[in-house]
Amino acid sequence: MLYDKLVKYKDSNYYPFHMPGHKRKNIGFVNPYEIDITEIEGFDNLHEACDIIKESQDMAAKLYGAKETFYLINGSTCGILSAISAAVDKGGEILVARNSHKAVYNSIFLRELKATYVMPEVTKMGLQGSISPQQIEKELKNNNSIKVVVITSPTYDGIVSDVKQIAEITHKYGAVLIVDEAHGAHFGFSEDFPENAVKLGADIVIVSVHKTLAAFTQTALLHVCSNRVDISKVKKFLGIYETSSPSYILMSGIEKSLLMIKNDRVRLFKDYADKLNMFYNDVKNVKNLKIIKREDFSNEEVFGFDFGKILIFTGKTNLTGVELYNILLEEYHLQMEMCSGNYVVAMTSLLDTKEGFDRLAFALNEIDKKYIDDSENNKQNNNDFVRKIYISNEKALEIFEADESESKEISLDDSIGKISKDYVFLYPPGIPLLVPGEIISADMINNIKNCIEMKLNVCGLSHLDGIEVVITK
Repeated sequence: MLYDKLVKYKDSNYYPFHMPGHKRKNIGFVNPYEIDITEIEGFDNLHEACDIIKESQDMAAKLYGAKETFYLINGSTCGILSAISAAVDKGGEILVARNSHKAVYNSIFLRELKATYVMPEVTKMGLQGSISPQQIEKELKNNNSIKVVVITSPTYDGIVSDVKQIAEITHKYGAVLIVDEAHGAHFGFSEDFPENAVKLGADIVIVSVHKTLAAFTQTALLHVCSNRVDISKVKKFLGIYETSSPSYILMSGIEKSLLMIKNDRVRLFKDYADKLNMFYNDVKNVKNLKIIKREDFSNEEVFGFDFGKILIFTGKTNLTGVELYNILLEEYHLQMEMCSGNYVVAMTSLLDTKEGFDRLAFALNEIDKKYIDDSENNKQNNNDFVRKIYISNEKALEIFEADESESKEISLDDSIGKISKDYVFLYPPGIPLLVPGEIISADMINNIKNCIEMKLNVCGLSHLDGIEVVITK
Protein backbone atom coordinates (compact mmCIF):
# COMPACT_ATOMS: atom_id res chain seq x y z
CA MET A 1 0.00 0.00 0.00
CA LEU A 2 0.97 3.66 -0.37
CA TYR A 3 2.28 4.32 3.15
CA ASP A 4 4.49 1.22 3.17
CA LYS A 5 5.89 2.11 -0.24
CA LEU A 6 6.68 5.65 0.93
CA VAL A 7 8.50 4.33 4.00
CA LYS A 8 10.49 1.92 1.84
CA TYR A 9 11.36 4.75 -0.54
CA LYS A 10 12.42 6.95 2.39
CA ASP A 11 14.95 4.32 3.41
CA SER A 12 16.38 3.88 -0.11
CA ASN A 13 19.32 5.74 -1.65
CA TYR A 14 17.30 7.44 -4.40
CA TYR A 15 18.29 11.11 -4.49
CA PRO A 16 15.53 13.69 -5.12
CA PHE A 17 16.36 16.13 -7.90
CA HIS A 18 12.69 17.07 -7.83
CA MET A 19 10.24 19.06 -5.73
CA PRO A 20 9.45 19.51 -2.88
CA GLY A 21 12.38 21.72 -2.00
CA HIS A 22 12.88 20.32 1.50
CA LYS A 23 14.37 17.24 -0.22
CA ARG A 24 12.85 15.00 2.45
CA LYS A 25 14.83 16.68 5.23
CA ASN A 26 13.24 17.61 8.55
CA ILE A 27 13.89 21.30 9.17
CA GLY A 28 13.04 21.03 12.85
CA PHE A 29 9.41 19.92 12.60
CA VAL A 30 7.80 18.00 15.46
CA ASN A 31 5.58 14.96 14.93
CA PRO A 32 2.86 16.44 12.67
CA TYR A 33 0.10 14.54 14.49
CA GLU A 34 0.91 16.50 17.64
CA ILE A 35 0.18 19.87 16.02
CA ASP A 36 -2.69 18.91 13.70
CA ILE A 37 -5.52 21.07 14.99
CA THR A 38 -8.55 22.95 13.71
CA GLU A 39 -9.52 26.60 14.32
CA ILE A 40 -9.51 26.38 18.12
CA GLU A 41 -9.31 29.31 20.52
CA GLY A 42 -6.12 31.33 20.13
CA PHE A 43 -5.08 29.96 16.74
CA ASP A 44 -6.90 32.32 14.37
CA ASN A 45 -8.62 31.39 11.09
CA LEU A 46 -6.90 31.49 7.69
CA HIS A 47 -10.01 32.86 5.98
CA GLU A 48 -10.53 35.62 8.57
CA ALA A 49 -6.95 36.09 9.73
CA CYS A 50 -6.66 38.73 12.44
CA ASP A 51 -4.22 37.32 14.98
CA ILE A 52 -1.37 34.80 14.81
CA ILE A 53 -1.95 33.76 11.18
CA LYS A 54 -2.16 37.41 10.11
CA GLU A 55 1.10 38.07 11.96
CA SER A 56 2.70 35.17 10.09
CA GLN A 57 1.35 36.34 6.72
CA ASP A 58 2.55 39.89 7.43
CA MET A 59 6.02 38.49 8.05
CA ALA A 60 5.87 36.83 4.63
CA ALA A 61 4.72 40.06 2.97
CA LYS A 62 7.59 42.00 4.52
CA LEU A 63 10.08 39.31 3.50
CA TYR A 64 9.07 39.50 -0.16
CA GLY A 65 8.15 43.19 -0.26
CA ALA A 66 4.43 42.69 -0.90
CA LYS A 67 1.53 44.89 0.16
CA GLU A 68 -0.32 41.86 1.54
CA THR A 69 0.40 38.12 1.43
CA PHE A 70 -1.94 35.16 1.78
CA TYR A 71 -0.94 31.61 2.71
CA LEU A 72 -2.22 29.02 0.24
CA ILE A 73 -2.65 25.40 1.24
CA ASN A 74 -4.28 24.38 -2.05
CA GLY A 75 -1.15 25.20 -4.00
CA SER A 76 -0.38 27.88 -6.56
CA THR A 77 -3.38 26.54 -8.50
CA CYS A 78 -5.69 28.03 -5.86
CA GLY A 79 -3.79 31.31 -6.04
CA ILE A 80 -4.00 31.53 -9.82
CA LEU A 81 -7.74 30.79 -9.81
CA SER A 82 -8.34 33.43 -7.14
CA ALA A 83 -6.08 36.07 -8.69
CA ILE A 84 -7.62 35.89 -12.14
CA SER A 85 -11.16 35.70 -10.79
CA ALA A 86 -10.55 38.79 -8.65
CA ALA A 87 -8.82 40.81 -11.36
CA VAL A 88 -11.23 40.45 -14.28
CA ASP A 89 -15.02 40.35 -14.37
CA LYS A 90 -16.83 37.29 -15.66
CA GLY A 91 -16.96 37.39 -19.45
CA GLY A 92 -14.06 39.84 -19.63
CA GLU A 93 -10.94 39.71 -21.80
CA ILE A 94 -7.51 38.46 -20.81
CA LEU A 95 -4.07 38.30 -22.42
CA VAL A 96 -2.28 35.07 -21.57
CA ALA A 97 1.17 33.70 -22.27
CA ARG A 98 0.50 30.47 -24.12
CA ASN A 99 3.00 28.57 -21.95
CA SER A 100 0.78 29.06 -18.91
CA HIS A 101 -0.09 26.29 -16.48
CA LYS A 102 -3.45 24.55 -16.87
CA ALA A 103 -4.72 26.43 -13.80
CA VAL A 104 -4.73 29.60 -15.90
CA TYR A 105 -6.85 27.89 -18.54
CA ASN A 106 -9.21 26.58 -15.86
CA SER A 107 -9.63 30.16 -14.66
CA ILE A 108 -10.47 31.26 -18.19
CA PHE A 109 -13.09 28.49 -18.36
CA LEU A 110 -14.64 29.16 -14.96
CA ARG A 111 -14.93 32.91 -15.55
CA GLU A 112 -15.99 32.51 -19.20
CA LEU A 113 -13.19 34.81 -20.33
CA LYS A 114 -12.20 35.69 -23.86
CA ALA A 115 -8.52 34.82 -24.16
CA THR A 116 -5.84 36.18 -26.45
CA TYR A 117 -2.55 34.27 -26.45
CA VAL A 118 1.05 35.41 -26.69
CA MET A 119 3.58 32.78 -27.72
CA PRO A 120 6.98 32.74 -25.97
CA GLU A 121 10.18 33.07 -27.92
CA VAL A 122 11.70 29.69 -28.81
CA THR A 123 15.44 29.38 -28.20
CA LYS A 124 17.97 27.81 -30.54
CA MET A 125 18.13 24.96 -28.02
CA GLY A 126 14.42 24.42 -28.61
CA LEU A 127 13.19 25.62 -25.22
CA GLN A 128 10.30 27.98 -24.64
CA GLY A 129 12.02 31.29 -23.99
CA SER A 130 10.89 34.59 -22.53
CA ILE A 131 7.70 36.48 -23.30
CA SER A 132 8.44 39.50 -25.47
CA PRO A 133 7.39 42.85 -23.95
CA GLN A 134 6.87 44.11 -27.50
CA GLN A 135 4.34 41.35 -28.16
CA ILE A 136 2.49 42.26 -24.98
CA GLU A 137 2.33 45.90 -26.07
CA LYS A 138 1.17 44.96 -29.56
CA GLU A 139 -1.78 42.96 -28.21
CA LEU A 140 -2.76 45.58 -25.63
CA LYS A 141 -2.57 48.33 -28.21
CA ASN A 142 -4.85 46.37 -30.53
CA ASN A 143 -7.45 45.57 -27.87
CA ASN A 144 -8.24 48.04 -25.10
CA SER A 145 -10.81 45.63 -23.63
CA ILE A 146 -8.07 43.44 -22.15
CA LYS A 147 -8.04 43.97 -18.39
CA VAL A 148 -5.50 41.39 -17.22
CA VAL A 149 -2.17 40.06 -18.46
CA VAL A 150 -0.90 36.70 -17.17
CA ILE A 151 2.64 35.44 -17.68
CA THR A 152 4.72 32.61 -16.23
CA SER A 153 8.16 33.68 -15.03
CA PRO A 154 10.23 31.65 -14.36
CA THR A 155 9.11 28.76 -16.52
CA TYR A 156 9.46 25.12 -15.55
CA ASP A 157 12.90 25.32 -17.20
CA GLY A 158 13.97 28.36 -15.18
CA ILE A 159 13.60 30.93 -17.96
CA VAL A 160 12.71 34.43 -16.78
CA SER A 161 10.90 37.20 -18.66
CA ASP A 162 11.45 40.95 -18.35
CA VAL A 163 8.76 41.41 -15.72
CA LYS A 164 9.70 45.03 -15.06
CA GLN A 165 9.17 46.13 -18.66
CA ILE A 166 6.06 43.98 -19.08
CA ALA A 167 4.61 45.53 -15.91
CA GLU A 168 5.28 49.05 -17.18
CA ILE A 169 3.61 48.26 -20.52
CA THR A 170 0.65 46.54 -18.86
CA HIS A 171 0.01 49.50 -16.57
CA LYS A 172 0.41 51.95 -19.45
CA TYR A 173 -2.68 50.37 -21.01
CA GLY A 174 -4.63 50.24 -17.76
CA ALA A 175 -4.39 46.49 -17.21
CA VAL A 176 -3.30 44.36 -14.24
CA LEU A 177 -0.27 42.06 -14.40
CA ILE A 178 -0.46 38.65 -12.73
CA VAL A 179 2.79 36.68 -12.60
CA ASP A 180 2.81 32.94 -12.01
CA GLU A 181 6.16 32.78 -10.21
CA ALA A 182 5.50 29.31 -8.82
CA HIS A 183 9.03 28.15 -9.60
CA GLY A 184 10.63 31.31 -8.19
CA ALA A 185 9.90 31.29 -4.46
CA HIS A 186 13.66 31.66 -3.92
CA PHE A 187 13.95 34.77 -6.12
CA GLY A 188 14.89 38.13 -4.65
CA PHE A 189 17.06 36.94 -1.77
CA SER A 190 20.48 36.81 -3.46
CA GLU A 191 22.27 38.44 -6.38
CA ASP A 192 23.02 34.93 -7.67
CA PHE A 193 19.33 34.51 -8.53
CA PRO A 194 16.82 36.73 -10.35
CA GLU A 195 14.82 39.46 -8.63
CA ASN A 196 11.29 38.53 -7.62
CA ALA A 197 8.27 39.82 -9.54
CA VAL A 198 6.88 41.55 -6.44
CA LYS A 199 9.69 44.11 -6.58
CA LEU A 200 9.56 44.40 -10.37
CA GLY A 201 6.09 45.90 -10.56
CA ALA A 202 3.66 42.98 -10.89
CA ASP A 203 0.25 43.49 -9.29
CA ILE A 204 -0.33 39.91 -8.11
CA VAL A 205 2.38 37.27 -7.77
CA ILE A 206 1.87 33.61 -6.91
CA VAL A 207 4.81 31.53 -5.65
CA SER A 208 5.02 27.86 -4.65
CA VAL A 209 7.05 27.65 -1.47
CA HIS A 210 7.07 23.87 -1.75
CA LYS A 211 8.91 23.88 -5.07
CA THR A 212 12.21 25.54 -4.20
CA LEU A 213 11.92 26.27 -0.47
CA ALA A 214 11.47 23.86 2.44
CA ALA A 215 7.68 23.88 2.84
CA PHE A 216 5.37 20.90 2.40
CA THR A 217 3.89 19.93 -0.96
CA GLN A 218 0.85 21.98 -2.08
CA THR A 219 1.83 25.12 -0.13
CA ALA A 220 2.15 28.52 -1.79
CA LEU A 221 1.80 32.28 -1.35
CA LEU A 222 -0.34 34.88 -3.09
CA HIS A 223 1.21 38.35 -2.97
CA VAL A 224 -0.91 41.43 -3.63
CA CYS A 225 1.51 44.16 -4.63
CA SER A 226 -0.46 47.23 -5.72
CA ASN A 227 -3.62 49.27 -5.30
CA ARG A 228 -4.80 48.14 -8.74
CA VAL A 229 -6.07 44.98 -7.07
CA ASP A 230 -9.20 44.83 -4.92
CA ILE A 231 -8.03 42.82 -1.92
CA SER A 232 -11.59 42.16 -0.80
CA LYS A 233 -12.21 40.34 -4.09
CA VAL A 234 -9.04 38.30 -3.65
CA LYS A 235 -10.23 37.25 -0.19
CA LYS A 236 -13.68 36.40 -1.56
CA PHE A 237 -12.32 34.06 -4.21
CA LEU A 238 -9.78 32.49 -1.87
CA GLY A 239 -12.79 31.63 0.27
CA ILE A 240 -14.32 29.89 -2.74
CA TYR A 241 -11.33 28.02 -4.13
CA GLU A 242 -9.48 27.15 -0.93
CA THR A 243 -10.56 24.53 1.57
CA SER A 244 -12.57 25.65 4.59
CA SER A 245 -10.46 23.29 6.71
CA PRO A 246 -6.93 24.62 6.20
CA SER A 247 -4.15 22.48 7.63
CA TYR A 248 -2.17 24.03 10.46
CA ILE A 249 0.62 21.63 9.60
CA LEU A 250 0.87 23.09 6.11
CA MET A 251 0.54 26.70 7.32
CA SER A 252 3.22 26.27 9.97
CA GLY A 253 5.39 24.55 7.37
CA ILE A 254 5.16 27.66 5.20
CA GLU A 255 6.11 29.82 8.17
CA LYS A 256 9.12 27.68 9.14
CA SER A 257 10.45 27.64 5.58
CA LEU A 258 10.21 31.44 5.40
CA LEU A 259 11.79 31.92 8.82
CA MET A 260 14.76 29.91 7.54
CA ILE A 261 15.23 32.56 4.86
CA LYS A 262 14.55 35.50 7.15
CA ASN A 263 17.04 34.37 9.79
CA ASP A 264 19.86 32.95 7.65
CA ARG A 265 19.41 34.02 4.03
CA VAL A 266 22.99 35.15 3.33
CA ARG A 267 24.61 31.89 4.43
CA LEU A 268 21.92 29.68 2.91
CA PHE A 269 22.02 31.28 -0.53
CA LYS A 270 25.82 31.55 -0.62
CA ASP A 271 26.09 27.86 0.22
CA TYR A 272 23.47 27.00 -2.43
CA ALA A 273 25.17 29.06 -5.14
CA ASP A 274 28.59 27.64 -4.22
CA LYS A 275 27.31 24.07 -4.58
CA LEU A 276 25.73 24.87 -7.93
CA ASN A 277 28.92 26.51 -9.21
CA MET A 278 30.97 23.51 -8.09
CA PHE A 279 28.57 21.19 -9.90
CA TYR A 280 28.78 23.13 -13.16
CA ASN A 281 32.56 23.12 -12.84
CA ASP A 282 32.55 19.34 -12.30
CA VAL A 283 30.67 18.79 -15.58
CA LYS A 284 32.57 21.34 -17.67
CA ASN A 285 34.30 18.57 -19.67
CA VAL A 286 31.04 16.87 -20.65
CA LYS A 287 31.03 16.96 -24.47
CA ASN A 288 28.21 14.81 -25.79
CA LEU A 289 25.50 15.67 -23.32
CA LYS A 290 24.72 19.39 -23.21
CA ILE A 291 24.31 21.03 -19.80
CA ILE A 292 22.72 24.44 -20.23
CA LYS A 293 24.19 27.69 -18.91
CA ARG A 294 23.04 31.30 -19.25
CA GLU A 295 25.50 31.97 -22.07
CA ASP A 296 23.78 29.32 -24.20
CA PHE A 297 20.89 31.75 -24.71
CA SER A 298 20.86 35.00 -26.64
CA ASN A 299 19.41 38.09 -24.96
CA GLU A 300 16.66 38.12 -27.59
CA GLU A 301 15.58 34.59 -26.65
CA VAL A 302 15.91 34.76 -22.89
CA PHE A 303 15.88 37.73 -20.51
CA GLY A 304 17.13 35.76 -17.50
CA PHE A 305 17.83 32.22 -16.29
CA ASP A 306 17.70 30.46 -12.93
CA PHE A 307 20.81 28.27 -12.80
CA GLY A 308 19.20 26.26 -10.00
CA LYS A 309 17.30 24.45 -12.76
CA ILE A 310 19.81 22.01 -14.24
CA LEU A 311 18.82 21.32 -17.85
CA ILE A 312 20.57 18.32 -19.39
CA PHE A 313 20.15 17.87 -23.13
CA THR A 314 20.87 14.54 -24.80
CA GLY A 315 22.99 16.43 -27.35
CA LYS A 316 25.35 14.19 -29.32
CA THR A 317 24.46 11.01 -27.47
CA ASN A 318 22.20 8.34 -28.95
CA LEU A 319 19.63 8.85 -26.19
CA THR A 320 16.16 10.33 -25.99
CA GLY A 321 15.13 12.43 -23.02
CA VAL A 322 13.10 9.52 -21.67
CA GLU A 323 16.06 7.15 -21.98
CA LEU A 324 18.39 9.56 -20.19
CA TYR A 325 15.81 10.01 -17.44
CA ASN A 326 15.51 6.23 -17.00
CA ILE A 327 19.28 5.67 -16.96
CA LEU A 328 19.73 8.28 -14.25
CA LEU A 329 16.90 6.69 -12.27
CA GLU A 330 17.64 2.99 -12.70
CA GLU A 331 21.44 2.92 -12.86
CA TYR A 332 22.34 5.85 -10.61
CA HIS A 333 19.25 6.17 -8.40
CA LEU A 334 18.87 9.84 -9.26
CA GLN A 335 15.23 10.90 -9.60
CA MET A 336 14.84 13.82 -12.02
CA GLU A 337 11.94 16.28 -11.93
CA MET A 338 10.86 15.67 -15.52
CA CYS A 339 11.91 14.65 -19.00
CA SER A 340 11.03 15.97 -22.42
CA GLY A 341 11.82 14.73 -25.90
CA ASN A 342 15.51 15.56 -25.74
CA TYR A 343 16.33 16.77 -22.25
CA VAL A 344 15.74 16.23 -18.54
CA VAL A 345 15.37 18.69 -15.68
CA ALA A 346 17.10 18.31 -12.32
CA MET A 347 15.34 20.59 -9.86
CA THR A 348 17.50 21.90 -7.04
CA SER A 349 16.94 23.89 -3.87
CA LEU A 350 18.65 25.31 -0.80
CA LEU A 351 18.43 21.88 0.85
CA ASP A 352 20.34 19.91 -1.78
CA THR A 353 23.57 18.38 -0.54
CA LYS A 354 27.07 18.35 -1.97
CA GLU A 355 26.80 14.56 -2.06
CA GLY A 356 23.72 14.84 -4.27
CA PHE A 357 25.42 17.23 -6.69
CA ASP A 358 28.52 15.01 -6.73
CA ARG A 359 26.44 11.94 -7.59
CA LEU A 360 24.78 13.77 -10.48
CA ALA A 361 28.10 15.08 -11.81
CA PHE A 362 29.62 11.59 -11.62
CA ALA A 363 26.65 10.06 -13.46
CA LEU A 364 26.68 12.66 -16.24
CA ASN A 365 30.42 12.30 -16.79
CA GLU A 366 30.02 8.52 -17.10
CA ILE A 367 26.99 8.69 -19.38
CA ASP A 368 28.74 11.27 -21.54
CA LYS A 369 31.52 8.79 -22.33
CA LYS A 370 29.26 5.79 -22.77
CA TYR A 371 26.41 6.89 -25.03
CA ILE A 372 28.03 8.51 -28.06
CA ASP A 373 26.39 8.81 -31.46
CA ASP A 374 28.83 9.73 -34.21
CA SER A 375 26.31 9.29 -37.01
CA GLU A 376 25.41 12.27 -39.17
CA ASN A 377 21.75 11.57 -38.60
CA ASN A 378 21.92 11.70 -34.82
CA LYS A 379 18.24 11.26 -34.06
CA GLN A 380 18.37 13.39 -30.93
CA ASN A 381 20.50 16.24 -32.21
CA ASN A 382 17.24 17.97 -32.90
CA ASN A 383 16.49 21.07 -30.91
CA ASP A 384 13.14 21.68 -32.59
CA PHE A 385 11.11 19.42 -30.29
CA VAL A 386 9.46 22.24 -28.30
CA ARG A 387 9.16 24.46 -31.37
CA LYS A 388 7.28 21.69 -33.16
CA ILE A 389 4.92 20.56 -30.42
CA TYR A 390 3.89 23.94 -28.99
CA ILE A 391 2.35 25.54 -32.05
CA SER A 392 -0.30 28.23 -32.52
CA ASN A 393 -3.74 26.70 -33.01
CA GLU A 394 -6.67 28.47 -34.62
CA LYS A 395 -9.40 29.25 -32.09
CA ALA A 396 -12.99 28.52 -33.15
CA LEU A 397 -14.67 28.74 -29.74
CA GLU A 398 -13.86 30.10 -26.30
CA ILE A 399 -13.02 27.42 -23.74
CA PHE A 400 -16.37 27.70 -21.96
CA GLU A 401 -18.25 27.56 -25.28
CA ALA A 402 -16.50 24.33 -26.22
CA ASP A 403 -17.28 22.87 -22.81
CA GLU A 404 -20.99 23.62 -23.23
CA SER A 405 -21.14 22.09 -26.73
CA GLU A 406 -22.26 18.58 -27.60
CA SER A 407 -19.35 16.29 -28.36
CA LYS A 408 -18.28 12.84 -29.46
CA GLU A 409 -15.14 10.76 -29.30
CA ILE A 410 -13.29 10.03 -32.53
CA SER A 411 -9.85 8.75 -33.44
CA LEU A 412 -6.96 11.19 -33.70
CA ASP A 413 -6.61 10.41 -37.40
CA ASP A 414 -10.21 11.45 -38.02
CA SER A 415 -9.98 14.67 -36.00
CA ILE A 416 -8.25 16.93 -38.54
CA GLY A 417 -10.23 20.15 -38.85
CA LYS A 418 -12.46 19.31 -35.87
CA ILE A 419 -12.81 21.47 -32.75
CA SER A 420 -11.26 20.00 -29.62
CA LYS A 421 -13.47 19.51 -26.57
CA ASP A 422 -10.51 18.45 -24.43
CA TYR A 423 -7.17 19.74 -23.23
CA VAL A 424 -4.18 17.76 -24.40
CA PHE A 425 -0.99 18.41 -22.44
CA LEU A 426 2.29 16.90 -21.33
CA TYR A 427 2.60 16.45 -17.57
CA PRO A 428 4.85 17.68 -16.23
CA PRO A 429 4.82 20.62 -16.85
CA GLY A 430 1.05 20.82 -17.54
CA ILE A 431 1.19 23.32 -20.42
CA PRO A 432 -1.52 22.57 -23.00
CA LEU A 433 -0.63 21.50 -26.51
CA LEU A 434 -4.31 21.86 -27.37
CA VAL A 435 -7.04 23.85 -25.63
CA PRO A 436 -10.82 23.28 -25.84
CA GLY A 437 -12.25 25.32 -28.68
CA GLU A 438 -9.15 25.09 -30.87
CA ILE A 439 -9.12 23.50 -34.31
CA ILE A 440 -7.09 20.30 -34.53
CA SER A 441 -4.50 20.44 -37.30
CA ALA A 442 -2.60 17.63 -39.00
CA ASP A 443 0.58 19.01 -37.42
CA MET A 444 -0.96 18.81 -33.96
CA ILE A 445 -2.02 15.20 -34.51
CA ASN A 446 1.52 14.31 -35.57
CA ASN A 447 2.90 16.11 -32.51
CA ILE A 448 0.63 14.18 -30.15
CA LYS A 449 1.52 10.88 -31.80
CA ASN A 450 5.23 11.67 -31.58
CA CYS A 451 4.91 12.44 -27.87
CA ILE A 452 3.11 9.13 -27.29
CA GLU A 453 5.74 7.27 -29.31
CA MET A 454 8.49 8.89 -27.23
CA LYS A 455 6.72 7.59 -24.09
CA LEU A 456 6.10 11.09 -22.75
CA ASN A 457 3.18 11.48 -20.35
CA VAL A 458 0.40 12.74 -22.63
CA CYS A 459 -2.76 13.65 -20.70
CA GLY A 460 -6.25 14.50 -21.91
CA LEU A 461 -6.87 11.87 -24.56
CA SER A 462 -9.83 9.53 -24.15
CA HIS A 463 -7.65 6.68 -25.31
CA LEU A 464 -4.19 6.60 -26.88
CA ASP A 465 -5.81 7.13 -30.25
CA GLY A 466 -9.02 8.97 -29.32
CA ILE A 467 -10.04 12.55 -28.65
CA GLU A 468 -13.30 14.28 -27.72
CA VAL A 469 -14.42 16.82 -30.34
CA VAL A 470 -17.27 19.31 -30.59
CA ILE A 471 -20.23 18.31 -32.76
CA THR A 472 -20.77 21.15 -35.20
CA LYS A 473 -24.13 21.80 -36.84
